[in-house]
Amino acid sequence: MADGRQQGALARYAPRMSAVADDRVRLAEQPFPGQMGLRVAPGSAAAGRVAEALGAPLPETPNTVAEAGRRHVMWLGPDEWLVVEPAGAEGGTEAMLAAALAGEGAAVDLSANRTALILSGPDARAVLAGCCPLDLHPSAFPAGRCGQTLLARAQVIIQAAGEPAAAVIRRLCGGVAARRHRGPGLRPEQRGLTPLFRSGAS
Repeated sequence: MADGRQQGALARYAPRMSAVADDRVRLAEQPFPGQMGLRVAPGSAAAGRVAEALGAPLPETPNTVAEAGRRHVMWLGPDEWLVVEPAGAEGGTEAMLAAALAGEGAAVDLSANRTALILSGPDARAVLAGCCPLDLHPSAFPAGRCGQTLLARAQVIIQAAGEPAAAVIRRLCGGVAARRHRGPGLRPEQRGLTPLFRSGAS
């Protein structure tokens, strides 16, 4: 579970994130989101118990998200999901899922080695689209969709969390924060995210 620190893993980079923000795009960390990796056979009795416990169905359509309040359940594979919720909730969720699974699947707390970055603003989607191979056009990646990809060589899961915001959940190991290219005359699709720091950097 999250380790109880008062600041997020990227807190020291907050000034840099703020420095590149404007009224078109903003980047901020959402520290310590609770994240549970879930494996269970879809359509099984155990999957039904898990969905009832979570208060949200386990999505069966690839790359979609189900929501129950502030809890999001992301499809990662045919029998794999990621449960994301507010910081501090993961301990109770882990016990709840273990009881629902009753040995017919697995739930693992992944909170400690991950964080979340929120990219928001009218240009958020266009900026992000210039940095990863996913098709982020609203027709292909509307709110309620998620996808796994690489962003500046870091493994990330991108969630379209409603317009105009997008959430990027990333591993801390080898991860990268980002800043926006700026320059006169740049259209949104010409701006990109470039590495701001790497693990172990000062």
